[in-house]
Parts: sequence; structure tokens; C-alpha cells
Amino acid sequence: MSIIYVLIPIAIIIVAVAIVIFFWAVKSNQFEDLDRQGYSILFDDDLPPEEKKLAEQRKKLQESQHSPSPVASRSTDKGDNGGH
Repeated sequence: MSIIYVLIPIAIIIVAVAIVIFFWAVKSNQFEDLDRQGYSILFDDDLPPEEKKLAEQRKKLQESQHSPSPVASRSTDKGDNGGH
């Protein structure tokens, strides 16, 4: 029962620290622009033209390397027998 006298002050200190961190984040504008980082991965506008060309070339190269071959397109199943 005496452990409660230790746990309650520790819990109060942890909650106080969490509140201070939250108000610091609000004060330093951490929550102002939540969408920008999510949209930044969708658009390549920040790349210079040379990098855009290289990215397109890499994409075409990857697509040509990963084209399905006749052997890879065959199924490895012995038929659809419902797991029997």
C-alpha cells in the first residue's frame, strides 16, 4: 500500500511533462501545416529538370526489367481444388 505514495507523484510528474511538451509543440507551430509533408511525396515539383529526366528513365528501365515472362505468368498451383 505504501507504493501508492510513490506512484501518484511519479504519475503527476509524467502528466505534467506531457502537458509541457504539448504546449511547447503548439507554441512552436508544430501543428500548423499537417498536410504539406503528405502532399510532398505525391508531387515531384521540387526536382530539377535533370533529376526529373533521370527519374523517368529509371522508371522506364524498371518497368522493362519487371515485364512478366511467359514462365513467370504461369500459376504454380495444381489447380483450384479448394485447398484439398
